[in-house]
Amino acid sequence: MADAHAKNHDYHLVNPSPWPAVGGASAFILAIGAVHWMHGGTSAIMAVGFALVLYTMFMWWRDVIHEAHAGDHTPVVSLHLRYGMIMFIASEVMFFVAWFWAFFDASLFSDEAIQASRVALTEGVWPPKGTPIFDPWHLPLVNTLILLTSGTTVTWAHHALLNNDRRGLKWGLAATVVLGILFTSIQAYEYSHAAFAFSRDNGGNIYGSTFFMATGFHGFHVIIGTIFLLVCLFRAMKGDFTPKQHFGFEAAAWYWHFVDVVWLFLFSCVYVWASAGAVIPVE
Repeated sequence: MADAHAKNHDYHLVNPSPWPAVGGASAFILAIGAVHWMHGGTSAIMAVGFALVLYTMFMWWRDVIHEAHAGDHTPVVSLHLRYGMIMFIASEVMFFVAWFWAFFDASLFSDEAIQASRVALTEGVWPPKGTPIFDPWHLPLVNTLILLTSGTTVTWAHHALLNNDRRGLKWGLAATVVLGILFTSIQAYEYSHAAFAFSRDNGGNIYGSTFFMATGFHGFHVIIGTIFLLVCLFRAMKGDFTPKQHFGFEAAAWYWHFVDVVWLFLFSCVYVWASAGAVIPVE
């Protein structure tokens, strides 16, 4: 009945699907397993929940791709899919606003946000005196150039797709994936030093906390974006995407540009601005 109606208007009436229920149950198992593991229990329950979440994601997106190939993604449906991606990215923007808020609240105001670090916040300086700061013009700058270059390569892939240049699409996606992996590798190397620099033994403070929360979650988003683009590369090699219908790739490209912009703010604030040693009053 749903298929019969779908052919008479621009909207897609989704057939009954088990994935919302399976996804909800999987997320619940993952949450319970994570709590159990954090309290000293085994990680087996969490691993099962995580595997089920990944399985749900794969199967659900597989069904969406099949719907697109079946012609169910009309121009109206595609527009609404784009609205959904825009709203998702907007929610991610607010997610990072929270970490930037924490960073600037601790660096600009001596109120409740830095009470726990008041001992280390001597002489009214930010970051707290004695906190090791990474040279922004070394590895952070290299990673900035890598991400900016990756934004160029994904744009190259997008324009190649619009011009039905399959070879350019594949090479652009492949280059972006490689650059994403390179960024993650360099950040992992940086973190191997940051873990010691901001440890409790070295007088860990709120700067280290905000550094790890902001840059760590951004690194997690880079990994997600790299996987997103890698899937698009596999689909492009199979012959998916056309100049007129390529929402999956477009969503990945938007997400990657969002990751690029967030990193520019992180580089400017958490690395460059912090290295300048902004002076703040201590009441």
